[in-house]
Amino acid sequence: MSSDSSALSPRNCGLQVLWDERLTEYDFGPGHPMNPVRVELTIALAREFGLLDAPNVRVEAFKAADDALLGLVHEDAYIASVRHSGQTGLPDQRRGLGTPDNPVFLGMHEASALITGASVAGARAVWTGETAHAVNISGGLHHALAGAASGFCVYNDPAVAIAWLLDNGAERVAYVDIDVHHGDGVQAAFYDDPRVLTVSLHETPRTLFPHSTGFPQESGGPDAPGSAVNVALPPGTGDAAWLRAFEAVVPPVLRAFAPQIMVTQHGADAHALDPLAHLILSVDGQRTAHARLHALAHEICGGRWLATGGGGYELVQVVPRAWTHLLAEAAGRPIDPAAGTPDAWRDLVRRRTDEIAPRRMTDGTIEVEVHTWETGYDPANPVDQAVLATRRAVFPEHGLDPMADL
Repeated sequence: MSSDSSALSPRNCGLQVLWDERLTEYDFGPGHPMNPVRVELTIALAREFGLLDAPNVRVEAFKAADDALLGLVHEDAYIASVRHSGQTGLPDQRRGLGTPDNPVFLGMHEASALITGASVAGARAVWTGETAHAVNISGGLHHALAGAASGFCVYNDPAVAIAWLLDNGAERVAYVDIDVHHGDGVQAAFYDDPRVLTVSLHETPRTLFPHSTGFPQESGGPDAPGSAVNVALPPGTGDAAWLRAFEAVVPPVLRAFAPQIMVTQHGADAHALDPLAHLILSVDGQRTAHARLHALAHEICGGRWLATGGGGYELVQVVPRAWTHLLAEAAGRPIDPAAGTPDAWRDLVRRRTDEIAPRRMTDGTIEVEVHTWETGYDPANPVDQAVLATRRAVFPEHGLDPMADL
């Protein structure tokens, strides 16, 4: 399989980008990995490439989520606690507020509710036909639970957006998460809801947060068997093996489920340079994954696609390029991976971070070749073992043969 996204994706798709400078106020403070400069630099790079000024792209304003909207997923007492901690600076560690992962910061409720409002606005625009695609790169806070903050996430914007879709007539929503960490909060919110398929490809929880969830045997509650799909990959998995796992699991289950809309989370922390994890993808592998998800949205659900950001803690070398490729892909205007990064953007990087910016939009692999599942199963390969464990756990629930194409 080639990573040439122009061959995989429709061109000039309608795209709404949910952006407001205030989204950078989601800030846990100096030294925290979730530095909002990564979002700032992404938008700046996308602007330099002209993506936000393209005729088929609109940058849209939106409102913060109110308590009723947040309450579709989160407990009232938890929302009150987030607001109180954000006003007073006082922790509530029973609810995950004031921990090393989720330090309290002033205005925490407002900043978190704004991110959630952006994802819901994107979901609304796609569901009502206002646009084909929507992207909220500040979103993807997939670890937040109904009553607790977790893993740098205060409110779970993808889960709230999905809950809004269900409340507004959606009968089948697919959520695909390619963050290096398991999408545990979204899975938990819909684990026993047959209307939602959650698919997560991540580093095995044996070696990475959240440690206790994300194993293949987690496949949905008693009323929704097969609704949770988890591909737990070994440390050291790179582009070709990761994409092999993706192709072996994601397209078949999506086609079988036949969602009306796709919500995707594009954490950039599966990259080899990410300081918090152990997969070794390149920006080129990530770009290929964005293109495949775009193509699947058009193939399976009429192009209805909401994409969010997520994790990613190599703030300069990785996240801005990965997410600019995502925005370009969603706009149907993929950037040549051999293209140089604009001088003005590299100057901004130096001023804002005192780092040297990458000079090209590629890590050096223009095309990522993948040996798909049809080429055969290697029982000694740990990635193939992980894939087969997932297929055995969930494929029969979708009427699929886990041993097919072997």
